[in-house]
Amino acid sequence: MRPVNPVLALCTALGAWAAAALPLLRVAPNRLMSGEPVYWTALVPSWGWLMWLPLMFFLVYPARQAESGPAVSASNTSDSRRAGILLLLTMSLSMAALLWLAGHHATHIADTESTLTRTSLGAGFWSLMALAWLVSLDTIKFVTRSDWLRTTGMLLVALPSMVLIGQGMCSDLSIMKEYANRSDVFWVTVLRHLQIVALATVPSVLIGFPLAWACARFAALGKLVFPVLNLVQTVPSIALFGLFMAPLAWAAVRWPVLGHAGISGIGLAPAVLALVLYGLLPIVRSGLAGLNQVPQAAKTAAQAMGMSSWQIFFRVEVPLALPVWLPGLNATVVQTIGLAAVTALVGAGGLGSLMLDGLFSAANDLVLLGVLPIVLLAVLADALFKAVAALTSRTPDSPTPVLKLPGESA
Repeated sequence: MRPVNPVLALCTALGAWAAAALPLLRVAPNRLMSGEPVYWTALVPSWGWLMWLPLMFFLVYPARQAESGPAVSASNTSDSRRAGILLLLTMSLSMAALLWLAGHHATHIADTESTLTRTSLGAGFWSLMALAWLVSLDTIKFVTRSDWLRTTGMLLVALPSMVLIGQGMCSDLSIMKEYANRSDVFWVTVLRHLQIVALATVPSVLIGFPLAWACARFAALGKLVFPVLNLVQTVPSIALFGLFMAPLAWAAVRWPVLGHAGISGIGLAPAVLALVLYGLLPIVRSGLAGLNQVPQAAKTAAQAMGMSSWQIFFRVEVPLALPVWLPGLNATVVQTIGLAAVTALVGAGGLGSLMLDGLFSAANDLVLLGVLPIVLLAVLADALFKAVAALTSRTPDSPTPVLKLPGESA
């Protein structure tokens, strides 16, 4: 039995250090300067450290209950879940309080100083928010085993902070001012980013899964395909974009119909082609692993029932391979969401264009305005795929699917 919750203990220690050593905010005379640091001690009264005391209870209680093993009583399990829910509520309110504190100070600065003055979120703020989120992720594992409930729970943890942002409590922060200045193009770039991800993911699936099927049927093909796909992963994204730019530009000049269709040396075409190649490896590898783990007995039984090869593939192999293939698709989507930011270098647009504007103008908050939505999209995509994978995975106590003869009613 462990005496303390190690994750919470480590995060609490790191959080105390971050609050003491890292600036919570930075106040600058304009958007281009880094500004002066503002620490936790300058924003809270002398008794502000008492806010850490509730964590001392959670350091011990949830860990003791969680490590009691299968012999733990029902009442202790219920107490552990209640403690976990209370800890999630504490983390949720702590993140909201931290955001309110930052927004309140930003409003005070905006009311007392020049309109050009900017209040940016510092390293201490981001560290404390990240640690609180990690504690929430670790705690929710003890509260429920359902991936859907875990996803819903984490959304509820973030709800108070989202309400504060929606109510305009943080509108004087520098990042929110950057959003206000670009609100007319922000959502356009988000939709463009999603378009790039979709245009790259769909061809990756349409090419990757049949390629995995072919590799499962012909082992020699896999020995040729995987070295090529592994080599593609080692090529830097910018270099891969550059390799496509000249051939696509030549093709657009050689066949004007391609140019009229939007295919050229810059823009979506080189970006999507490069992202499709990057996305093939996880899809093919997971698809091959899923098809290889389908029991031969299931395929033999389906064949004995009179199913054709295509019926066996779609009604037996694909459903049984899906739980293994979905994590590969998850990896492809999350990877593509991140890499799509780089496509702004070849004129594809998306959230990467905001990042580049911020880098070229030395405006860190504008860079964050492009980065944070990408992180959020990746987290949401990962949570969605995990929930779908949980639905498609068979648990030991779930009924075994019954194979039906062709034409037999369910």
